[in-house]
Amino acid sequence: MGKSTGFLEFERRVSQAEEPLQRIRHFNEFHTPLTEEEQREQGARCMDCGVPFCQAGVPIAGMVVGCPLHNLVPEWNDLVYRGNYKEALVRLLKTNPLPEFTSRVCPALCEKACTCSLHGASVTVQENERAIIEYGYEEGLMHPQENIPRTGKCIAVIGSGPAGLAAAQRLNQRGHLVTVLEREDKAGGLLRYGIPNMKLEKQYIDRRVAKMEQEGIRFQYNHSVHTAKQAASVCREYDAVLLACGSTQPRDLQVTGRDAAGVYFAVEFLKATTKALWNNTLQDENTYISAKGKDVLIIGGGDTGNDCVGTSIRHGARSVLQLEMMPPLPECRQEDNPWPEWPRVQKTDYGQQESIAVFGRDPRLYETTVKEFKKDEAGQLYGAVLQKLRPVQDVQTGRTIMEPIEGSEWQVDCQLAIIAAGFVGCELAVTKAFNVAVNERGRVKTTDAHYVTDQQKVFTAGDMHRGQSLVVWAIKEGCDAAREIDEYLMGYSNL
Repeated sequence: MGKSTGFLEFERRVSQAEEPLQRIRHFNEFHTPLTEEEQREQGARCMDCGVPFCQAGVPIAGMVVGCPLHNLVPEWNDLVYRGNYKEALVRLLKTNPLPEFTSRVCPALCEKACTCSLHGASVTVQENERAIIEYGYEEGLMHPQENIPRTGKCIAVIGSGPAGLAAAQRLNQRGHLVTVLEREDKAGGLLRYGIPNMKLEKQYIDRRVAKMEQEGIRFQYNHSVHTAKQAASVCREYDAVLLACGSTQPRDLQVTGRDAAGVYFAVEFLKATTKALWNNTLQDENTYISAKGKDVLIIGGGDTGNDCVGTSIRHGARSVLQLEMMPPLPECRQEDNPWPEWPRVQKTDYGQQESIAVFGRDPRLYETTVKEFKKDEAGQLYGAVLQKLRPVQDVQTGRTIMEPIEGSEWQVDCQLAIIAAGFVGCELAVTKAFNVAVNERGRVKTTDAHYVTDQQKVFTAGDMHRGQSLVVWAIKEGCDAAREIDEYLMGYSNL
């Protein structure tokens, strides 16, 4: 696949990122795509490797290796190299219904499993994917599918995140009548309100939703289904119901002073900024949670924490500190983490890069947690007591836990604290409304490798089913659930 000697002739190249001190002046995506000639060279680097781990999507050493969607990566890389973007688009859409999202926000499991990365730099799979889908839109190839033969079956999809959108698209293509019920004012779920514009500008969501509407999918916004009466009405009206409401119950901190004004969850913070940008009210600090002129403390070292760092800097924060409970990962692969396993290595993401450029230091502080939030007489946050942690092995489970170190406390100034510690399950109002069983981890319970709940004609998919995960996994689950719903309704499926 690709040019047989391409990986020897061409170096890996990726789109050029705008310099940190320039890009923090705006909230737009900040990478300049490669030229077509450069992109074709990157496609040429795809080897005829024999076993394309990039598209495997199989677990190795407890972690999935390659793309869960089983994208036909070598095939469309070869087509990019040959300049046949039209056919590359056909191959891409066979497995991935929403590549404009995965090509922007996926951590590229495909690239981490690329055979080229065994001894060098991987193929630029993600950027090739983005080039293909954007070519499709620019050339008018992503026109709505018309005259779809209808089955007469009606399906309600509750939630318009990546799982809900993927399922709705697949079911509509099959000929079922699909209605998406969304409690927010716009579609996208965490794609819209959990991922900042710097990583995914929202017009790309609107572009996809407009195409889906033209194909016959109905979207009903500000439509919450959280009572038993509402759920019963939905079940009566539709032949099948898919719950795709996400894992939206944030993990909280149970510490003294948690009720201080100025402590927020990450999604609250990011959502407020996104809405202010959409409504052109970012100049009015009363319309969103502003970090301007404040010492910001972010609790959580993952992608969401990094997004909060980048957003706070764009607001004009006075300082940013990001806490990570665990020790730092090594800078390169260790012997016990060989290819093609997911590389457990340290990365410095865009938000941390911007902090280094603005404040002269990486914002991350490892093996540290919050012991107490400090508030004044009016209840306003003004500081936090931090405490160092150390890894110890739990005698009963054998797992490593982080234990507080007595006497290691110290206080820092902060007027805004953002909790980005992940999620603990889906919101119970919806599960109670539909009376579906939930497991001990707060996820909707199903049998292994299936998506049907313990309630007749009620299915589930995405983070609500598997727990907080990647966008690519949500899309995978949406596609698989669509097939299962189709089989339930029709007795077979050609999805």
